[in-house]
Amino acid sequence: MGPHTPDDGEVAAMPKEQGRKLVAANRKARHDYTIEDVFEAGVMLTGTEVKALRAGRASLVDGWCEIDGGEAWLHGVHIPEYSQGTWTNHAPRRKRKLLLHKHEIESMAQDTREKGHTIVPLSLYFLEGRAKLEIAVARGKKDWDKRQALRERQDNLEAQRAMREKRDL
Repeated sequence: MGPHTPDDGEVAAMPKEQGRKLVAANRKARHDYTIEDVFEAGVMLTGTEVKALRAGRASLVDGWCEIDGGEAWLHGVHIPEYSQGTWTNHAPRRKRKLLLHKHEIESMAQDTREKGHTIVPLSLYFLEGRAKLEIAVARGKKDWDKRQALRERQDNLEAQRAMREKRDL
């Protein structure tokens, strides 16, 4: 007897998603904050939220995370309503529970007790078919920090350009 194949009345299983599929990224977070610790968290979502994410629609720009009662919660992330959804559609900006290990939550809670530290979402993606959120404990940058970082990046680009021109001669 060989491997099981579906008969006329059975439905074949859907093939499992492979790899990482990026849905949304928060590029502004790396500009506004100094990233210290990065964590990967699962996200508790409803069915219509998953369908909206698979369509590639979400915004992390206004999002932040909060530790409340030993649980991590995601606030301010916008997942628009699913266009083919009915009355079961979700609220676009509801708070969502993050799935993390207890020691990770305790570590983040301890880090955010310091002045100027917060937890920000960096990217939202599917990994092996499951929704994951990359979050980071971050420290807010002052305006002069941002200008200094831009200046350093510009200086590095100019140095690389000069080396490339010298090499091409």
